[in-house]
Amino acid sequence: MLARVFSCAVIGLDGVVVEVEVDTSSGLPKTTIVGLPDAAVQESRERVEAAVKNSGFMFPRKRVTVNLAPATVRKAGPVYDLPIAVGVLIATAQLPPHALDDALVIGELSLDGGVRHVRGVLPMAALARAEGIRQIFVPEVDAPEAALIPDLEVIPVTSLAALYDHLTGGPMLSPNIDTVSEGAYDTTPITDFQEIKGQEQVKRALEVACAGNHNLLLIGPPGSGKTLLARALPGILPHMTIDEALDVTRVYSIADQLPSDVPLIQQRPFRAPHHTISHAGLVGGGNWPTPGEISLAHRGVLFLDEFPEFGSRVLEVLRQPLEDKLVTISRAQGSLTFPSNFQLIAAMNPCPCGYSNDPIKECTCSNQVITRYQKRISGPMLDRIDIHIEVPRVDYDKLSDDRLGEPSSEIQNRVEAAREQQRKRFEGTSLSCNADMGPAELRQYCPLDQTGRSLLRSAMSQLQLSARAYHRVLKLARTIADLAGESEIAPAHLAEALQYRPKLELM
Repeated sequence: MLARVFSCAVIGLDGVVVEVEVDTSSGLPKTTIVGLPDAAVQESRERVEAAVKNSGFMFPRKRVTVNLAPATVRKAGPVYDLPIAVGVLIATAQLPPHALDDALVIGELSLDGGVRHVRGVLPMAALARAEGIRQIFVPEVDAPEAALIPDLEVIPVTSLAALYDHLTGGPMLSPNIDTVSEGAYDTTPITDFQEIKGQEQVKRALEVACAGNHNLLLIGPPGSGKTLLARALPGILPHMTIDEALDVTRVYSIADQLPSDVPLIQQRPFRAPHHTISHAGLVGGGNWPTPGEISLAHRGVLFLDEFPEFGSRVLEVLRQPLEDKLVTISRAQGSLTFPSNFQLIAAMNPCPCGYSNDPIKECTCSNQVITRYQKRISGPMLDRIDIHIEVPRVDYDKLSDDRLGEPSSEIQNRVEAAREQQRKRFEGTSLSCNADMGPAELRQYCPLDQTGRSLLRSAMSQLQLSARAYHRVLKLARTIADLAGESEIAPAHLAEALQYRPKLELM
């Protein structure tokens, strides 16, 4: 007898419906799985047979053939355990033949018949709704994640026996009706800006960076507060919309890094990989590519501390994702594209000892050593960073001052107001912030008066700005004007944007 059960495969960030066909025929007892399965899928034979028997059902002493269609799509992971087991029960007449015609079934089986967590449930649930499938049966632990997709009946399954009872008129499984509301999770920053002494100019630069999603480089001696300032950044980042939260959650679901108690990620990601990371770990990779750190930082921040210590190959692979907001990874089996719309925050010392141009401590590095150290970061990479800000050492008077600075909540309110202006400006487009603007949007939203044009013309000559830098200065000036609540870019906004460009010796 032939049985059909629908399941799902995930390719990149998208789901593909997989038809699980199970056929039993006479012959020596043997289970064969075809349809481009990987090793984890091949091992389903042992898990399914043990789970069926230990759940009190009969596993056929016949030849069992399992086909995962379409055969051209690679099948990976233990997600097909539960649909294969259900297919076996239907093929052996232990379940009615049309019990799951309008449902998607996913789940890994333990040897006792329990249903375990699988990754990628959110894109699978999204596919089910897109395909007009009415129900989806998922592991109980993954039900809140699947329930994020509206207009879909999510049935949490604890075991194969419980699913059998549900389909045969026994105790029914209750649909998951939990919903996650916006702002459901605490977003209190670990470090508040009011606790950071001094560095007012740097705080302003960070505020501008967050308001427009601009890339930023912190340059200063050891102990000046670069890392502390960067790690306080999540406290002033704008809140994510529900669409952005779903976008981030989908990436984390695919990477299997979604916390079990957090079905929807509502805090912007803050990723801070160590400088020993490989380029595959940063951009994604593997025999079958999975998201890397730049995709896990999607809609959030990628913080690279000790910027020059990262390998040159590692840094150079960031150039294309910084421009295109996505990364395409090609392998012999095919190509996958992952989103990478992240904000780059980097920190570095001006030289190996860290004290070049320090007013107090003498630098021990030669000019050649300093030049070699700074040239670890290429000019094209520096050109893609909008804000270059020096972080000076903090003197004793500021450190010992008991007065608190401006709290993160107040800075965040200004950032939110600026972002709201940008949302209204780009309503109806795929853009969400000033950093996403292209040449057409710059022409429309960033006009300059005669004074501004003269100022920018002089800066282009004196700072030797590239065409990319010219566009980034305009984007930055637009953000500064938004923070000031101005509809037009004034020369003062343009002047502030220009002061954030790098010095020539760092290029």
